Amino acid sequence: MTSRSPFFFAIFLLITAGLALAVLRHVELGIPWFEGEQHPVWLVEARIDFQAENRPVMASLNIPDQPPGFQLLTEQAASPGYGFSIIEESGNRRAEWSKRYASGAQTLYFKVQLVSDDSVGGPIPKRPPEAERMFWEEPQATAVREVLQQARERSSSPESLTRELIKLMQPENPQQNTTLLVSGTNYVELLTRMLNHAGIPARIADGLQLEDARRRQRLKPFLQIYDGEQWLTFNPHTGTQGLPENVVLWRQAAVSLLDVVGGSESQVTFSMLRQTVPALELARAQANENGLGFISLYQLPIEEQGMFRMLLLLPLGAMIVAFMRIVIGIRTSGTFMPVLIAVAFVQTSLIPGLVAFISVVSLGLLMRGYLSALNLLLVSRISALIILVIFITTGISIVGYQMGFNTGMTVTFFPMIILAWTIERMSILWEEEGPREVVIQGFGSLFVAVCAYLAMSAPLAGHLTFNFPELHLVILGLILLMGQYTGYKLSELRRFHPMKAYDQ
Repeated sequence: MTSRSPFFFAIFLLITAGLALAVLRHVELGIPWFEGEQHPVWLVEARIDFQAENRPVMASLNIPDQPPGFQLLTEQAASPGYGFSIIEESGNRRAEWSKRYASGAQTLYFKVQLVSDDSVGGPIPKRPPEAERMFWEEPQATAVREVLQQARERSSSPESLTRELIKLMQPENPQQNTTLLVSGTNYVELLTRMLNHAGIPARIADGLQLEDARRRQRLKPFLQIYDGEQWLTFNPHTGTQGLPENVVLWRQAAVSLLDVVGGSESQVTFSMLRQTVPALELARAQANENGLGFISLYQLPIEEQGMFRMLLLLPLGAMIVAFMRIVIGIRTSGTFMPVLIAVAFVQTSLIPGLVAFISVVSLGLLMRGYLSALNLLLVSRISALIILVIFITTGISIVGYQMGFNTGMTVTFFPMIILAWTIERMSILWEEEGPREVVIQGFGSLFVAVCAYLAMSAPLAGHLTFNFPELHLVILGLILLMGQYTGYKLSELRRFHPMKAYDQ
């Protein structure tokens, strides 16, 4: 007797691979396990206003590129009469509007759609940045040197030095040196220059606080330093490291936020709106950008997606039929006839499908009885039965339409040839085993078909089988496992009930 260990090991690999791929698809593509999950999405609109000076205009706005904690979904510009393009140079992304001639007040719009994603980090520089050389005039040079000396004594790393420097520069710690430095200068720019003077690469980043339904908002400056591996963000007033919740860094590495040539009085303001969109829609939008996107069914045309959505339900129906026949022991007419009936029920809905199926099979059995009296050969009998089934379905459809019911019209979803074979098998079964066996197998087929229909028509089943096709490996493993079952069927246990009573 050969060992079954390799077989069970293969089943274990199938089930494990199916579950692992499904989890990987969920993590990498963000496909939700349940249908109807919603994700918050921020719609941010930048508005540029300026006065054109009766000459050619060129407006350039820095736009976000991989902001930490957010994923950029879509971006769109609204600029009537302007040419528009997105330019990438020196690691910066800028939206550029151009027009041959413009005069008077001008308004340009740029919209982005962002979704929170903690796994997204800031862009990694291609080469480590270096601290800029700074020159100070007296007495600022002496004040900078002394303040940095105090910060160094209280710190041991670039991060801690930055925090101590911010503390020393706060108004609640008045000192002669800090008062001299802060007066009459841009505070955040002063911190950036001092950190560069200390040999720590530093820059200013502009962040936008996201609040629902806010208008005319402006960017707030944040301080960033490079610790040798990545850019770290600090609040320049409190020294808190990291970005606050719902703050998107709109500008990080660009020299300027907005440049306008051919215009004056330029300004940029921001409006934002919080929306919710289906998580599955987000996953589809991101599928092309992910490594698993190439094996996604979302790449297929819509018509083919609809076809596969139905085909991928068949393995689930096959598993239900296998369980009912092997484990439960329900007898059916044909091996997988219930699956085909269940597919038809999915198209027609349950009650109309049952009415149509019972009507066609009942009328077909009556006509099959007449064909038996003619002593036809099997091929001729089946061919004639197929034609008769078509006539029956046509008649039911016409009668149903005239009576105002759709039941007759939906019967055309049933597989005609399979119906003809079912009628033939039931007729032969009637002659060989009697009407009781016909009733048992007929109602057994309907019961299994209804069970398969309930499983296949469940929204969760359609969602999982289409969006996680690798789960069919799990179904395959379970079917193979049931194929090894040789014990008693549940329906056979009643045969041993008298023995139990005898033992008592």
